[in-house]
Amino acid sequence: MAARDRMTSQSGSGDPDKPLAKRWSNHVDGWVPEARPEEDVGAAYGFPGCRPILISRSEITDFEGRFEYWDADTEIAWQVCEPTSVYHELPGQELARLTERIAAVRGAPIKSYGTGDLLVRDDQGEKRVIMQPDQTLYLHPHKVRRLGHAIEIGQDDLPDVVLEVDLTTDVRYRKMGLYEEWGFRELWVETSENRAPSRPNRKPGVTIRVLGPNGYEETPESRAFPTWTADEIHAALNEEALSASTVAVLRRVGRALGEQGGTSTDDDPFMRVEREQSRYETLAETLAARGIATSTRLEAHAGLFVAVPVPFLMRAALACRDEADFLRRIEAAAS
Repeated sequence: MAARDRMTSQSGSGDPDKPLAKRWSNHVDGWVPEARPEEDVGAAYGFPGCRPILISRSEITDFEGRFEYWDADTEIAWQVCEPTSVYHELPGQELARLTERIAAVRGAPIKSYGTGDLLVRDDQGEKRVIMQPDQTLYLHPHKVRRLGHAIEIGQDDLPDVVLEVDLTTDVRYRKMGLYEEWGFRELWVETSENRAPSRPNRKPGVTIRVLGPNGYEETPESRAFPTWTADEIHAALNEEALSASTVAVLRRVGRALGEQGGTSTDDDPFMRVEREQSRYETLAETLAARGIATSTRLEAHAGLFVAVPVPFLMRAALACRDEADFLRRIEAAAS
């Protein structure tokens, strides 16, 4: 049997209706096919839009380039054919920024780890399989064991959400099966509004897949980020500037997460200081309008302003005789 035939017979048919985790085999003979210009060699092995390159086991540790997948049996890495574009990199970066805003409203951090390796080791502890996502998110990083240089499958806590950007590739053929097999709870696949020249007919949008008892199930709404829909996520990832509608969505999702965990905006250190400053400026202006002189004592007590309800603060500012009287009133309310 020819090398090409051996590789094809062991790699599977590429039928997208077959069970994803069973369709492909990593055990090929290491031969790298020579592609004709019109061929998509990667499609035959589950990596549409990718080309194979040889990276030995000894070289993989120091390899700094990007690839979709590498396995030690073949020493082949599948690398995206087209040059990395800003359109491919932008959604992952944008998602990190969006979730940081959600975290601020929730009052608890969300960690994004970008394209860090997902690593499977063999029985001897050597690297066996490496796969690279486009973004990974941990919603409760304080509960997660500190990560090393990679997220090790079977050892580390898996992220709550992993994002794949299908600009020139298609995660469904092989990577989705591995995510499912490894137990990743939620997979988002973003097809950008910016079409790739090689795939101009791909329909833009976000697909959310949540792991259930029978594998991945497509859902219109995220389980990890309650109330955040696929349409809203896609719109936010593709905006030129943050819109009022997206701001409202991020605040809604942040509040929903906060209700789940018992936190609020005031638990975020940065937002707490911002709220203190805002309330201090409002109160200083109110007192000044009444002709009441203020000093540095007022700003020094700004930390109390977030502990006292706004209606009480305003009543105290309107009823007090002077700055000292105002501070006595809010200190009593905060105690």
